[in-house]
Amino acid sequence: MLPSTEFALLRRLSLEQVNGRAPSMVAAVVRDGEVAWWGARGTVEGAAPDDDTQYRLGSITKSIVAALVMRLRDEGRLDLNDPLDKHVPGTSFGASTVGQLLSHTGGLTSESPGSWWERSEGGDWATLEASLAQDALKNRPGSRFHYSNVGYGVLGELVARHRGTDWLTALNREVLEPLGMSRTTPHPTGKHAHGWAVHPFADLLLPEPSPDAGAMAPAGQLWSTVRDLARWTAFVGGDSADVLSPDTVAEMRAVATVDDADAWTSGYGLGLQVLRHQGRRLAGHTGSMPGFLACTLVDEVTGTGALTFANTTSGPAILGLVVDLISIADEQEPNLPEEWRPSEVDRSLLTLTGLWHWGPTPYHLRLIPGGMLSLAPVNGMGRASRFRPVAQDKWLGLDGYYAGETLRVGRDTDGTPRHLDLATFVFTRTPYDPAAPVPGGVDPEGWRTA
Repeated sequence: MLPSTEFALLRRLSLEQVNGRAPSMVAAVVRDGEVAWWGARGTVEGAAPDDDTQYRLGSITKSIVAALVMRLRDEGRLDLNDPLDKHVPGTSFGASTVGQLLSHTGGLTSESPGSWWERSEGGDWATLEASLAQDALKNRPGSRFHYSNVGYGVLGELVARHRGTDWLTALNREVLEPLGMSRTTPHPTGKHAHGWAVHPFADLLLPEPSPDAGAMAPAGQLWSTVRDLARWTAFVGGDSADVLSPDTVAEMRAVATVDDADAWTSGYGLGLQVLRHQGRRLAGHTGSMPGFLACTLVDEVTGTGALTFANTTSGPAILGLVVDLISIADEQEPNLPEEWRPSEVDRSLLTLTGLWHWGPTPYHLRLIPGGMLSLAPVNGMGRASRFRPVAQDKWLGLDGYYAGETLRVGRDTDGTPRHLDLATFVFTRTPYDPAAPVPGGVDPEGWRTA
């Protein structure tokens, strides 16, 4: 990036390291799937950390586990509306659905009973399940957002049962290795930061433990680096390789619930936190474990992402730092739009394009990249959606009011498109075309002055 931008980014990181009293911090800006800038402050073992120094991810682990669950859904092995009991029978909270567990709306307790799991050696699934035999549900499933570390321990067991192996083996095989995230591991290897607690009233450090969390590990066990987390940040932005389809990742980013309903600045999708900040829509996750803080976010519109790690239990405002890094990058060096170029299309679809009317309201139907259609009101206000083809003359709505709905093309005997049927709304080439099957029919006297 430009020297002026890099200095602004480094200064913002430096202020956070000082004000938050962090032994070390690293941060990066991600663009076009690559690290566009990274910087570091403080020391690890007497030297500056770099882009290959491992820090603990904490709850960012949840997002990566969520990708595994979504792979199972896309393979048809489960439905997000399935009750947990269908896949992990016998628990005291089996009515909570898979989708609710992913979005923290399943009603489960936030922490596993017993010793604080983040600083304690974890037991196996049987031990965790037994501890949840009573009083595991704190809220009615589906009634509200209630962040649950336990829910992701449960999802790790769900993955293990479907894959016939432990969740970590499945994660390595299906997500980390395909994305090239070789430095993302359950325990530190090679150069890594040690976790510290910083004394609140003196510049002293206390080592924090980092035990294996056992069955709770899917909630926050993993360690990673700037380079690896940058690849995950690009994944959340839609660069999903063959791990998931971009549509599935977009589904993960979509808001399933909000945790500040009146303001709607913070919500949760399927394994991803979603934020609204000064007109931006950001998706990713924060992470916190004793001795470590982490955060990754990506702007869904500009594609710019940022991430940071710190080896301290508390202090730095990592979420605000990452939001600011994205803002600095986009304000000082906004991405240029891609050049428009003509491209080949399925020319048989050209007969569908142009002016259509829902009743008296004019719409434009256009061909857009990816072999899709866009249907939008001419005046720019109202219900607009994109559609992808699923069969001959059959299209599926991807967003907006018609997300999930089916658009069907009605044709004359000679094959000319006569009308569009979109979830019972009939669009015609002229307003209320009497030759089309308009619900309720068209008055035989036609248009008049009164």
